[in-house]
Amino acid sequence: MTRKIIIDCDPGIDDAIAITMALFDPRLDVVAITPTAGTVDAAQASINAMGIVDLLDPARYPQLGTAVTPADPPMLDDSHLNGPDGLAGFNFPSATRQNDHSSDKLMADLIRRHPDEITIVCLGPLTNLARVCRMDPAVLPLIDKVVISGGAVSHSGNATAVSEMNFFFDPSSAKQVIASATTKSLVPLDVTDAVTFGVDLLEKLPPETTRAGALLHKILPYKFRISHQKLGREVIPLQDATALISVIEPEMFQWDEMAGDVEVNGALTRGMTVFDRRLRPEWSVNMEVARRASITDVRDAIVRSIRYAGQQTR
Repeated sequence: MTRKIIIDCDPGIDDAIAITMALFDPRLDVVAITPTAGTVDAAQASINAMGIVDLLDPARYPQLGTAVTPADPPMLDDSHLNGPDGLAGFNFPSATRQNDHSSDKLMADLIRRHPDEITIVCLGPLTNLARVCRMDPAVLPLIDKVVISGGAVSHSGNATAVSEMNFFFDPSSAKQVIASATTKSLVPLDVTDAVTFGVDLLEKLPPETTRAGALLHKILPYKFRISHQKLGREVIPLQDATALISVIEPEMFQWDEMAGDVEVNGALTRGMTVFDRRLRPEWSVNMEVARRASITDVRDAIVRSIRYAGQQTR
């Protein structure tokens, strides 16, 4: 039996890899992709989501939403690590078809249409789901589960010293979603930054003659090159791909029940994830958090999923 998911994302390189994996995984039914600003601005995010799906041309097209700019976006985005268009210079043309609904409206409509069936996989800032919380809160109990790639427990940040990029970009939305009456699983940097790949990953990609291979051979070499030039890293994490594996094969991860919140106003701590880890916690548990993963198993699962996508896109 397949699991219905909505991929809520800010389509950069890492998101594109996760989308490629999800669209062709027989265990998943991607009913929608709801883009949001983050890696790039809202307009480019919408273009990227449509471009990725059109290029991959899956047997069943997900519905596509239109990204909405958050109320308080930071000056910093993630284009410096993903290219000006967010996808290594792929430069997809502007949308050839009009999306009827904003991402949050599409998300709410689908949840209501499939009560207790949809898992929302949040790979970007939580702007869209927070808008649902504010504008249509009656649908929240109808969500099966929310899986979030974001935050950090003990790990340093990747946007600031303490903040992970998705939460830093829109901390108010992250705080609202974390506090919402939904079943949440958080996959933080502590885990996603540990699942790394060397440049030998390029040798394991599907052939460029496949649709999946054409995309991956364009964006992944760029990711390795920029990570080396700007971060001094010889290996790269695939954070969103790791979060997707946690949806499909959660047994590869160790989960702890935790009580967390998000700092919104701190001059140095905007977007920081804070957990009540006292001997006698006073906060109520509000999520499960991936604390560790079987790194080799997750890495192998990602490679298998990418290669399978190649087989389906010849």
